[in-house]
This record gives sequence, structure tokens and C-alpha cells, in this order.
Amino acid sequence: MTYLETLDYLYSRLPMFTRIGAAAMKKDLHNTIVMCENLGNPQDKFKTIHVGGTNGKGSTSHMLAAILQKAGYKTGLYTSPHLKDFRERIRVNGEMITERFVTDFTAQQKELMESISPSFFEVTVAMAFAYFEAEKVDVAIVEVGLGGRKDSTNIIHPALSVITNISFDHTNLLGNTLFEIAGQKAGIIKPGVPAVIGERQEEIAQVFITEAKETASELIFANTELRVQDTVREGRLLKTSVYQQDTCLFKDLTLDLSGFYQLKNLLTVIQSVLTLNQHGFNITDEALYSGLAHTVQITGLQGRWQTLQENPLIICDTGHNIAGIQEVLENINATEYHNLHIVIGMLGDKDVTSVLEMLPLNAKYYFCQPDLERAMPAHQLAEQAAKFMLQGPVFETVTLALNAAKATAETDDLIFVGGSTFVVAEVL
Repeated sequence: MTYLETLDYLYSRLPMFTRIGAAAMKKDLHNTIVMCENLGNPQDKFKTIHVGGTNGKGSTSHMLAAILQKAGYKTGLYTSPHLKDFRERIRVNGEMITERFVTDFTAQQKELMESISPSFFEVTVAMAFAYFEAEKVDVAIVEVGLGGRKDSTNIIHPALSVITNISFDHTNLLGNTLFEIAGQKAGIIKPGVPAVIGERQEEIAQVFITEAKETASELIFANTELRVQDTVREGRLLKTSVYQQDTCLFKDLTLDLSGFYQLKNLLTVIQSVLTLNQHGFNITDEALYSGLAHTVQITGLQGRWQTLQENPLIICDTGHNIAGIQEVLENINATEYHNLHIVIGMLGDKDVTSVLEMLPLNAKYYFCQPDLERAMPAHQLAEQAAKFMLQGPVFETVTLALNAAKATAETDDLIFVGGSTFVVAEVL
């Protein structure tokens, strides 16, 4: 098979969560274990850092990868979903997996895949581990796909477990309370392995404390150990300093990820680096400064409060659940503009009502739908939005909606594009 034929095979033959949602989920780690055993357990051949949480795990993973790469480690990075190119999911030192490896791996594993019927995600996890072994990485950052305890990535034995935060998303799979969701996320805490929790949330902190006690794991809450101070946004950069109590640990850090929500992720990342250095890693301050300043350049991360155009200012962001949209709105409120235009599409299995009731009334809306089976039809989204006095025309595609917003907006207006990762993917 050619590369394109291979992708078509993977997409069409394997259940894919991004396409069909919960129906693609497997109830245990069996298939991943079988596939990796067949490959000689490549995940055990290099160090790993496991990153979970509801929001921020992608940004956190990319920042950590950039820092480790700058520290001289050959660094693998596994994330999901991809925005434009399947190969975004699997990188080594910022470079995407080769088409040849994707094709060869699929051909070699085809018989087993057709025997055990793994999900798309299970196959990509095994592919990533095999590629990292083949490339002889020193360390791999592995982002959880969904949840944690039963996620396919949870067969690794990491040097560090990281959980960014807990909020409501995928409640049909993870539970309807923060306590239940936290219980699933806490499943990546492993015996004797230090764990960094980005945000201490009092109503669920005990979930992590109990898990850490049961696994005899060191537990650190990043935002109780560290804080940011003197933060300013300069153009497309964020500048800040990080303190531990009254001691400045890192003065005048620059981040090329400019969303203010990255400050929470920054504390998670810095606490992770401090913990790694206490457990045998050698990450210099220089590597940390340089990695944070060049995360986008090094790793290719897209869709995080990303500026697409000036005059009018067009910004996109992949935030799509209640907490993610709240962060987006805070960034919109911190941005200067004359009129606000919002191009929005959502997935039908998300908490659409809770998101819509948060959105500002003083904006013109352009309702659309991403090219995905799970997408909520644009006319249905507009009908739901009208209940909250949110008004605007309906478009069949994201591109048509964005073009209409561009045609309407003045040079000093702001056009925001979001509501779903898959809406953002179509404007990049």
C-alpha cells in the first residue's frame, strides 16, 4: 500500500473516536498489550513522561518536549488528535514520523490488527512506541488520549506522571462528577513514580492524595508550590516570572504560547522539570528558558490562542469544554477590538448548552459545522444558540463561515474561530 492507501485503510477499517465517538472506545488495555507484546514491548526501551488531565495536557506535553530537546535529550512526543496531518501525532525532536514507517508498520501489523480488531487509537499508540524505539529516543512525552486508567497509553511505566487539571468533558465515558473524572485521571499515577498535579482543586484533591498513598508515590501540586508574577503579553509572546513563595526561581521567562491559560500549564511544566531533575534528569535553566520561548517552533504545536491574521485580527483556539471556553473568553476580554465576530461549530456529544450560555451577547455569530460525523448540524447549533439570544447566519462549512466573517469585519475588529478542535483544524 502507498502512504495514502495506508491512511485510508487505518481510517476506514479501525473504529476512530474522533469520527464516531464512544463507539470506538475499548473497555480495557488488552489490545494495546497484545500489539505491544507482538512488537517486543518497545515502550519499555526508553524513559517516558505520562501527561493527562482535562485541559492543557497538549500544551504541557509540547512545552516539556521542547525543554527536554533543548536539554540535549532525543525526545519523542505522542499527542492526539492531529489537526491537519496524521503524522503530527508522533514526533521525534519535533520532526513528524516518516510516511515510510507508517506504511511499513501497518503492513507488518495488518494480520494481527484484523485478528484482534483494535481501535484507531490503540494502533497509533503501538505505532508511536515502535517508532520511538526505532529512533532510539532518550525519553518520550506520552499524552493520554482520554481519561487515564483505561487509556491505551497507560501500559507505560513512566519516570513522571503529570495531571494538569480536572473539569467536565467526555462525561458519558468518564463520569458525571469531578470526583469520578478525577478517579479515572488518577489512574496514571504508578507505584513509586512521582506525580505532579497542575492545579489543586479542593473538592477532588483527596482523590490524588489517596491514589498517591496507595501507590507510595511522591505527590506535588504545582500551583501550591509555585506562582507567576509580573505577567505581560507583548504581541504574540507572554512574559512572566515564576516564584516559590518569595523566592524568584525563573525571572523574565518568555513563552511563544500567548494564551493567558498557559500560565497554569507553565507552573505544571516547571514543577515537572524540578521533579525530573530530582530524579536523575539534567535539565538546565538555559534549556528551560529556550524551550519555553520556542515551543511552537520546536514542536509544531498549533491551535492554542493562535493568531491567523492581523487587520482584522483573527485568532483560533481549540478550547471546547466549559473550562476551555472560559479560558478563551478571558483571553478575548483581554484583547482590544472594536467589534467581535465569533465563528463557531461544535460536536453533538459535547455539553453544548453549558458552552452557549457562557458566550457574550455583544458578538456577531457565524454558525458552522466541521466535516465530521459527530458534528452538530449548524442549523441545530444556531437554534440552540437563539435560546441564549446569540444571533447570526448559518453556514454549511467552516470555510464559508470564516469567509463571511472576513467580509463583514472592519480592520480593527476581532474574529475568533473555535468551539471544537475540528473547527480549528479546518482554518489552519
